[in-house]
Amino acid sequence: MAKSRIGLLVILAALSGAMPVPATAQEPLAVVIVEAEATSELRRSSLTGEIQASQSLMAAFPIGGRVTEVMAELGEKVEQGEALAQLDSIQQELAVRAAEAGLVTARADHVQAREEFDRAESLLTSGAGTRAVRDAAEDQLRAAEGALAQAEAELDRARKALLDTVLRAPSSSTVIQRMIEPGQIIGAAQPALELALDNGLQAVFEFSEAMLIEGAPSVIELSRLSSPLDTFGGVVSEISPLVDARTGTVAVKVAIPNPPDEITYGDPVRGTATRSQGQLINLPFDAVTASAEGPAVWKVDPQTMTVSLHNVEVERYATGEVLLAEGVEDGDLIVTRGAQLLYPGRIVRRAEAEQ
Repeated sequence: MAKSRIGLLVILAALSGAMPVPATAQEPLAVVIVEAEATSELRRSSLTGEIQASQSLMAAFPIGGRVTEVMAELGEKVEQGEALAQLDSIQQELAVRAAEAGLVTARADHVQAREEFDRAESLLTSGAGTRAVRDAAEDQLRAAEGALAQAEAELDRARKALLDTVLRAPSSSTVIQRMIEPGQIIGAAQPALELALDNGLQAVFEFSEAMLIEGAPSVIELSRLSSPLDTFGGVVSEISPLVDARTGTVAVKVAIPNPPDEITYGDPVRGTATRSQGQLINLPFDAVTASAEGPAVWKVDPQTMTVSLHNVEVERYATGEVLLAEGVEDGDLIVTRGAQLLYPGRIVRRAEAEQ
């Protein structure tokens, strides 16, 4: 009677874990076992940006005045020398007429002074005149020449001022912003139109400072939000050295070597960067359990088919899977389903073997 009671206590102690049962006396537990495989993990991150011109400029009148007409519309493509806007030119036209009249007078005075000088020079040569008269005629000629030069310069200035009342495109470009309207009074050099020069496109993104700790990717995959499947390449061309104090972001410009024909300024685009995370172990989510030290997995010794608990470092979690950075090597046998029934030294067998 006493021996049977002792035997019953031994069995109960073994079942409760207080006393391990020898491995040779265990019945192998059927569990699901997977083989760990190391894979090159790629991390993709996306941001939404805007298509802008690689270069743009602010077109402005060099003189001030009242705007009478704006010929360029927003989004319109203009050629070099094409008129964009017009100022009231009445004063400039009057100035040109006055300068032209002044030039006519100066030319007449110059002709008369030249004739007087030639006559005085001839009389002096023949001995009928005096040097004083000849020198006085020469002085008048030099004054007439100066007045003629000044009149010509004033006419050039007046004509240029008249030309400046018309704002023209400096090169082939596209109007991307219009800041003036007819009737508006503007000052000299006040921005009137913003022009995007036809020398390429770029996508501009606002990166968070944390995303740039590892460095900006050199190549970006781009796609329009309206057609996400049509992708095209971009190359990072500029990273702002300053952080926007308001948003806490850094502006990153991506040059587009071969933009699609249908893309234009202001289009929203999605930029996707791909970074390699190195070799990671990919396991089903139910392979990870826990120990007192943190996440762990049950490894199977392929020789004895016994299990042991090993701590692991989780890189990140994904849908239905876990990516491990440390703790498991390529080719290790890991228990997934049935792990809740295990303890160190437990003998297991593949559940699939019986199926």
